[in-house]
Amino acid sequence: MVHALERLVVRHTHRLPLPEATASGDGRGHGDVAARRFDAALMSVGFKLSAGLLEELARLPEETVVAVSARTLDTVRELVGDHVRHNAYFVDFPAHVPDTLDFWMRCVVEALDDDTARPGVLERLRAGVLDLLTLPSYGTYRHTYEEMLAAHDELIAAAGDRITVLHVGGAADEEITALYLSLAGSTTPLGDDHRDDLALLAAHLVDGPQPETIPVREHRAVVNRARLDAGAGLLLDTVTDVLRLACALSDGDVGLYEPTRFRALSRPVRRALLAGLDAVVAEAPAKLGDVAAHREAWKRLGERLHPHEYPRWPHAAEVFAVARGERKAPSFDGRVEELLGGGDVVGAAELLTSAPGRLLRALDRLLCAADGPGELDAVLAAFERAVPQVSGRVLLSLREHVQNRTGAEGDRRVFVNRVGAAWVTPETRPPLPPEVRERLCAVLDAETRRRLPAPERLLVDPAVLDVALPLSGRATAAGLGVLPRGSVSPVEGELLRFFTYWKQTARCTDYDLSALVLDDDLATVTWLSYTALTDVEGVHSGDITEAPDGATEFIDLRLGAVRGRYVVPQVNLFSGEDFETVEESFFGFMLRETEQRGRPFEPRTVRMKSDLRGPGRVALPLVFERGEDGVWRARWLHLYLRGTPSANRVEENRVSVAVLLRGLLARTPLTVRHLTGLMTSEATTTTWWDGSTVPDGPVTYIGLDRLEGLPQGSRVLTPENLRDLIPA
Repeated sequence: MVHALERLVVRHTHRLPLPEATASGDGRGHGDVAARRFDAALMSVGFKLSAGLLEELARLPEETVVAVSARTLDTVRELVGDHVRHNAYFVDFPAHVPDTLDFWMRCVVEALDDDTARPGVLERLRAGVLDLLTLPSYGTYRHTYEEMLAAHDELIAAAGDRITVLHVGGAADEEITALYLSLAGSTTPLGDDHRDDLALLAAHLVDGPQPETIPVREHRAVVNRARLDAGAGLLLDTVTDVLRLACALSDGDVGLYEPTRFRALSRPVRRALLAGLDAVVAEAPAKLGDVAAHREAWKRLGERLHPHEYPRWPHAAEVFAVARGERKAPSFDGRVEELLGGGDVVGAAELLTSAPGRLLRALDRLLCAADGPGELDAVLAAFERAVPQVSGRVLLSLREHVQNRTGAEGDRRVFVNRVGAAWVTPETRPPLPPEVRERLCAVLDAETRRRLPAPERLLVDPAVLDVALPLSGRATAAGLGVLPRGSVSPVEGELLRFFTYWKQTARCTDYDLSALVLDDDLATVTWLSYTALTDVEGVHSGDITEAPDGATEFIDLRLGAVRGRYVVPQVNLFSGEDFETVEESFFGFMLRETEQRGRPFEPRTVRMKSDLRGPGRVALPLVFERGEDGVWRARWLHLYLRGTPSANRVEENRVSVAVLLRGLLARTPLTVRHLTGLMTSEATTTTWWDGSTVPDGPVTYIGLDRLEGLPQGSRVLTPENLRDLIPA
């Protein structure tokens, strides 16, 4: 179990917990040779030991270093996508990729030479139909992985190859505890993968240190499940906390967005839930008003809890009476709606001051409904009173919303739900007056500045400034080198290679990697896909139509040859299992120089690899944009389009992709640049890290990667823990 948790530490922090082992009497454990071999093996997949970690490992016994290296290599190879075999349909891809029509004709000729396939092919050709999936040589590998390797030269190392440094950590228990406290105490919701990791850590550390607060209710449900399993006290202060815990016990949606099918619960569990529910309502009967928001879920849960069997907890029974409509308990939201329905905007704003978070979330609606300067001022006054009482995430979310409420003609509203599904609609709300927007921004910035630390020495890598603030862990994906939705990062290299890998669970599954090239006006220039294997911009590796043992498709792009301004890679579900059903699926990109050669997949050249786990049938991980300065940059999306039930193709979703991009490109996300500007003060010395010198005293460092040799006591913020920058 501890080794599994150590893997989590490596994946989340790029720190390697030091094993407990004793060095020999001369101060060295004779692990120096094994440590150097470990370092060399890591470099083959784009990782490296820091100098300090290499030195610490050299002090350990050789067998300890060997065991650590085996576990860690497995972890980092999975991080970069090198834990599976990446074969290509064309054995020597990217060389000798044929023209699409020539290739199809070759497949037809081969089918006609096949005595078994010939009759069916002839019948379809007479009807004027060419079904590629019926051609024996189409869509399946015609060579082994080893034969593909033999067809390629070794990769030539280049200065631009990715190197991710693993740093020295503390003892395993210390690192595991620190990771747990960071995840459980996060002020922003975690993504599903991180929340699963939190569940493992919470179960291991029920009796260990706990965060002072668990601000996110979904995280509290995960921790409560671990505490219930261990017989520890529950952390409950609302009736909805109990409902979330019940969902967690049934492996359902603790966010309460999707219905949960509640499982049968044991008597001890039923008693624990009802006792907790009873205590919450007994202490604050007004909390019964929260039941109506999830009335149907409470009814279903009541069928599992049998509250009538436990008369000693009468307050818990009241919850289910409210859910069934047998008892009245006006909800807070209902009272707000009643006031707004009657035109009492000021009354609604005053009522919402008792729930500051809800006030800020409803602020735009209140401002639009205000009639005249008097009501507008009253709403703004209520907002200013509520601001000090809301979470930092809500403050920053509203700040981002306000800066994008320009009211410009042709504005569009972009909606992205919690699982990455996106859609666009025309903006129909009246614009907010400029003076109102300025007042809102000033108040929000002042409150955020008050909560942020004012470090004496701030060291910032300029490359991190355009990274979007991770206001939700669901705005990103699990993987390596992944940045939050809206982030912009430079792309340096001559060859840009996309890849997608999938492995089906039970049904034949066909994913299609494609790349759409758009001009300045987001009109289509061209695309690369299984229907267009070659073009000026690059080549496609060929179509794989099933993946019982896993399959990979690639697209090679010569950035200098791209005729458009935008390149939009996408993964289309053609048939079979969706992104949430397949055993595994991920997307990534590599950057190379022309002379590097190498296999189609080289882990050292991978810049980003992200899991594909979303609700739609068309995945849009990111878009590449050429700026006015000629520099290519990646803009991170992590979005999914609904698509069609099957046979999704790049040709058919061009319009929807362009419409979505038009709306997204018009939005300005809140970035690290915004917070670093607020963090500086007269007492703060801000230094832009130039890659050479490291200060001689403790600093707060914000960058894309952890620096080697930072002074003791420094605080480090990288994309792996950037959520810690969001104030409480």
